[in-house]
Amino acid sequence: MATRRKRSAPDPEELLGFYRQMLLVRRFEERTAQAYTEAKIGGYCHLNLGEEATVVGLMAALEERDYLFTNYRDHGYALVRGMDPGRVMAELYGRQDGVSKGWGGSMHLFDTDVRQLGGYGIVGGQLPLAAGAALAISYRGGDEVVMCQMGDGTTNIGAFHESLNMAALWDLPVVFVVVNNQLGMGTTVEMSSAEPELYKRASAYRMESARVDGNDVTAVRDAAKVAVERARTEQKPYLLETVSGRLRGHSVVDPAAYRSKDEVEAVRAQDPVAGMHDKLISEGIADVDELAGVDADVARIVKAAVEFAEKSPAPEVSSLFDYTYATPVPNDSRRLPSDPLFPVGA
Repeated sequence: MATRRKRSAPDPEELLGFYRQMLLVRRFEERTAQAYTEAKIGGYCHLNLGEEATVVGLMAALEERDYLFTNYRDHGYALVRGMDPGRVMAELYGRQDGVSKGWGGSMHLFDTDVRQLGGYGIVGGQLPLAAGAALAISYRGGDEVVMCQMGDGTTNIGAFHESLNMAALWDLPVVFVVVNNQLGMGTTVEMSSAEPELYKRASAYRMESARVDGNDVTAVRDAAKVAVERARTEQKPYLLETVSGRLRGHSVVDPAAYRSKDEVEAVRAQDPVAGMHDKLISEGIADVDELAGVDADVARIVKAAVEFAEKSPAPEVSSLFDYTYATPVPNDSRRLPSDPLFPVGA
């Protein structure tokens, strides 16, 4: 069921801060796409372009003590949550100074200092883990909250239903967030889900839920605060759906040929960063020159992040297995693909 949400009065300085964060995500992701085409970043790479208001609004609702799990579209969350841009870019480059020491890459940004416990490449893989973290909090009597982000396609995965069911049965302090960019890779939500209003799926588990405009950063922040507060004070799970557009393909290499010209233009017309820029000017919060200064500051941050990543050394091959397990495991295999299966001469 939908929950009535209180809208906080917008604070000019807060709105400027939101814009700066949104712009950082936008410029970082644009530079990431460029580095990928230059073959400086390899593997899978999924960008938050078009989802900046959702990313910033969700993170504004969390406290430092709270935990975050994301899917593979995780760069923006890492930046806004507080990971150093240089270390994030170094991870995308596969370098030693990355947040996962270069072995995780784009889909696996992990940093216990900011309590972001990973991006996950397996669709739905993060949901059971987030529920488990919430169970640990509940068991210990803590007041932290777990936020678990996912894409719209994840709602058709078995782990989605299993995790929501257990969270509701056990009264777990977890907020499940469906970032609905209206395309599961190249398939529309309407073509893949019998109930395209995804927040309504919570009713099957008697769980509170809501849907919000993902292009409105303050609306996302306010809706997420309601969800987080319920999880924290009542130890009850919540399902929040944010609806926005994806400015590019599913991943960097996806040309999004399944979209018509009209569909592309409709998504661009709802660009949250451009919309926030215009809002700040129209409401007299900032002028064009001031916002140009913000853009220049952000550009310097991204440029420095790229320079940091390019100077960072590649990880030693010998360290490939160093972080497979958190603690030593007897007889764990450290054989590289090029190593013989049996010792020579045996």
